[in-house]
Amino acid sequence: MIEGKRSTKTSRLRELLATGTRTIPGAFNALVAMQIEQSGHEIVYVSGAAISACHGVPDIGLLTLSDMAVEAGRIARAVSIPTIVDADTGYGGPVQVAEAVRVFEEANLAGMQIEDQEMGKKCGHLSGKHLVPIGEMAAKIEAAVRAKKDRKFMIVARTDARGVEGLEAAVQRATTYVGAGADALFPEALESAEEFRTFAREIAKRGITVPLIANMTEFGKTPLLSVAEFERLGYRGVLFPVTGLRTALQAVDRLLAELRLFGSQKDWLHRMMTRRELYSLLRYTDTHER
Repeated sequence: MIEGKRSTKTSRLRELLATGTRTIPGAFNALVAMQIEQSGHEIVYVSGAAISACHGVPDIGLLTLSDMAVEAGRIARAVSIPTIVDADTGYGGPVQVAEAVRVFEEANLAGMQIEDQEMGKKCGHLSGKHLVPIGEMAAKIEAAVRAKKDRKFMIVARTDARGVEGLEAAVQRATTYVGAGADALFPEALESAEEFRTFAREIAKRGITVPLIANMTEFGKTPLLSVAEFERLGYRGVLFPVTGLRTALQAVDRLLAELRLFGSQKDWLHRMMTRRELYSLLRYTDTHER
């Protein structure tokens, strides 16, 4: 991807998060990213949990930078809208975080999220998480900012402090992360609308105006709030990181059960994307296809 097109995506991401509250679905492959764009969504998210699951492993930091760059790069290049990638803990210390920024910029990503858990991280909605010292995370953010070639490439700082040190500590950490250069804040696993409101209010009281991003994952600690509710609470991006994957897996599971039982897929045809629809999504025309 040439520099101008990459820069356009980074600029567009910042514009979108500055001018409204956006629904940000997660893509677990390039084809799903194309569906996200086709459906009218304006930002794609690449979840570490979803990509780990597609590799057949849990979300505990097993994917390497190379693993994620290959998958996220395919996704980002498949669409014209900006893509944010989940970089877990940054794959190591400041040196590794800086390398991640360079790799993801080259792969056409518009932004990168890093979190303040220790390596060997866990899903943000599980218990037993451990955080790195606040200064260590700040150093990673500073390294990420220095490594950027495109100054508009977005560094999203996620804090998992709510479930470990409490909401006040999450606010304190987030404040430090913005001071280190973070372009957006992502408080993970808040447990009520009131907590989201309090976090946003306390951040604003400190004069911080970077976009706030909420994680609307299912079956976790956060209640299911709508994008409109998050907008009223002061958030500019709402992630649905594994929603598409969970839905697809449930559908495939039921199909396989019925295929084993009945030996035919004919009762599932009305639930399938047709050949013509798939070709249309792929922007492929076969003159022999009718």
